Amino acid sequence: MTATLTLPTFDGRAFINGQRVAARSGAVFDCISPVDGRVLTQVARGAEADIDAAVQAARTAFEDRRWAGKAPAVRKRILIKFAELVQAHGDELALTETLDMGKPVKYAKGVDVNSTANCIRWYGEAVDKVYDEIAPTPDTALALITREPVGVVGVIVPWNYPMIMAAWKIAPALAAGNSVVLKPSEKSPLTALKLAELALEAGIPPGVFNVVPGFGPEAGSPLALHMDVDCIAFTGSTRVGKQIHVMAGQSNLKRAWTELGGKSPNIVFADCPDLDRAVDAAVGSIFFNQGESCNAPSRLFVEASIKEAFLEKALAMVPNYQPANPLDKNTVMGALVDTTQLNTVMRYIESGKAEGAQLLAGGEAVHPVAGGCYVQPTIFDGVHNTMTIAREEIFGPVLSVLSFTDAADVVKQANSSIYGLQAAVWTRDINKAHGVARALRAGTVHVNQYDEDDITVPFGGFKQSGVGRDKSLHAFDKYTETKTTWIRLDSPL
Repeated sequence: MTATLTLPTFDGRAFINGQRVAARSGAVFDCISPVDGRVLTQVARGAEADIDAAVQAARTAFEDRRWAGKAPAVRKRILIKFAELVQAHGDELALTETLDMGKPVKYAKGVDVNSTANCIRWYGEAVDKVYDEIAPTPDTALALITREPVGVVGVIVPWNYPMIMAAWKIAPALAAGNSVVLKPSEKSPLTALKLAELALEAGIPPGVFNVVPGFGPEAGSPLALHMDVDCIAFTGSTRVGKQIHVMAGQSNLKRAWTELGGKSPNIVFADCPDLDRAVDAAVGSIFFNQGESCNAPSRLFVEASIKEAFLEKALAMVPNYQPANPLDKNTVMGALVDTTQLNTVMRYIESGKAEGAQLLAGGEAVHPVAGGCYVQPTIFDGVHNTMTIAREEIFGPVLSVLSFTDAADVVKQANSSIYGLQAAVWTRDINKAHGVARALRAGTVHVNQYDEDDITVPFGGFKQSGVGRDKSLHAFDKYTETKTTWIRLDSPL
């Protein structure tokens, strides 16, 4: 971080009922930048009392219908204004995101800010275009099938894409007429707090969108256990996701929607139509966002006959992804979110070495900026599905390369995982592509590309990658109740 950089003024207080407030206890925690280790600000350390206050504000706002009672066209205009304000504050939000969690500022602006604004805008546009239904009943009855907001929605999001993950949940929840209490990760809470200010400025009434920062056991658990929260939406680790489902059942049987971990297989057949493009996608996707992506293609399966050529090209690209100062506009790989995550990644690298994988590139912590949390892009060859680095989600820039000889074998290997978030198949044979895609147990299967994306398609996984879907019109299913109103008609014409 350069000495001449002018930092934004960060307000770390919670946002409850339209106002910035300190934690009821007065407790705070340091918000530390992984870029260089400096303390950015102190953040309110929310706890059960703060969650109670936020939920009460959200419940009051929902019951008096200050938001839910607005016509869809009105909510649409306000959400579009919200999106416009996100875009207008893009430079500030991008810089905040970079300082808070370490991603390159070029991606914080070009990807995170733009995707956040687009998501909010899209759901605003959608809300007055989603119709209810009339059932095909006899002439003696009229059956209406309508969607109603579920009520108070609790949202818990991770630290890797703080704005985007928040938008994927709050945008459809707000568009449907719900009130929201958002608990951002304690590792990257600052942009969520700014989003709440912008939402209020856009015209979303006080109490409708509340943000309570804090730690999982102190703020996240009370939100998931709260008897007056109707729905909890969570993105994060599978371990915590399981706890969320338990807490939902222990409390009021609230709806629980979880998007969890991944260990996505990327399968390259010898008849891949463009080997250079496949290499570029494999390398770029695992090292993007420092590998801190649940859908990162961390298991690369390459057909044995082309593996040598593939790895030669991949290794030639590694120098392009060396970590550097995230505030430099040319940087493509920044800092890991904190020292805890850095140590976790390094433990997995040591595990790979100890279990017999061949380290081809990287594997070391580095210091392009003093005090920061950086690790080299790392590639292991000779990996087997039984190794820890092939089974567990690392959440860092570590690529495990495995080989295969036939389609049935690679499908079996790819599906041999507790996760099922995403996958990819590279082949010029349309029959093979379709057959393998159908056989893969994953929420999204890419063919001859990786991670091309759009707000119009659902995102989520099979197995222990979670339940429910973010994005697309399917997200409304999570934040609405389906009601049938059956009307008896005694005197049909």
